Amino acid sequence: MAATPPLHRTIAAELRHRIRSGNLAVGRSLPSESRLCEEFSASRGPVRQALATLRDEGLIGGGQGRRAVVLDTVPTQPFESFLSFTRRAELTGYSPGQKLQEIALRRPEPEIAAALQIGPDDLAVQLVRLRLLDGRPAMLERMTYVESLGRPLISADLDAGSIYALLTEQGVDLHSARHTFDAVPANALDAKLLNVPEGFPLLRERRLTTDSQGIPVEWSEDRYRSDTATVTVTNTRSSRTAML
Repeated sequence: MAATPPLHRTIAAELRHRIRSGNLAVGRSLPSESRLCEEFSASRGPVRQALATLRDEGLIGGGQGRRAVVLDTVPTQPFESFLSFTRRAELTGYSPGQKLQEIALRRPEPEIAAALQIGPDDLAVQLVRLRLLDGRPAMLERMTYVESLGRPLISADLDAGSIYALLTEQGVDLHSARHTFDAVPANALDAKLLNVPEGFPLLRERRLTTDSQGIPVEWSEDRYRSDTATVTVTNTRSSRTAML
């Protein structure tokens, strides 16, 4: 028997659904805290937790006595967290899915070999996988793993869930990652699998993952439909920061 989710998650999921479906349009105010408490038979604590969650996702703004206002219909990707696509989808109320397109042991392109600090004749495991949100194409990932780490993936069921979760369960040291974001037009493969026209703007994330010793283990290029993903970066200036 499945456990009942905490009330604040239930409230957040329902409000997120209303925003995504357009019932709460961008620019519209959410019901007051007291109205939400009445609707969900909740105290102010769970309601405020739910609103804080949606605020962190970039879906709503406001606070400190002001009514929350819908800012966007697409939850942001948390820049601070080292989370898989599957986990991010679950946290933002989507049902994640994936379809492996190809996987092979081959010599990677020179720039990828250089990023992974392997020789030009060394082999690596490369795969292409389509990621889904609620059954709809959302992102196409092209991933390259150093051979020693990637070989077990060739025989694994990569349609079952998160590769990061699989690797972590096997004790693989995934310590940190450097992310680079830009925009690119969809090429023919992107267009076919993501169900968009060629040239459609895609959010591209290039990621180099290293172990705790700083040794590269994975390089990935993920291309998101720009109507399914955004990225928000929050900067805080320390009081000790020198003025230039």
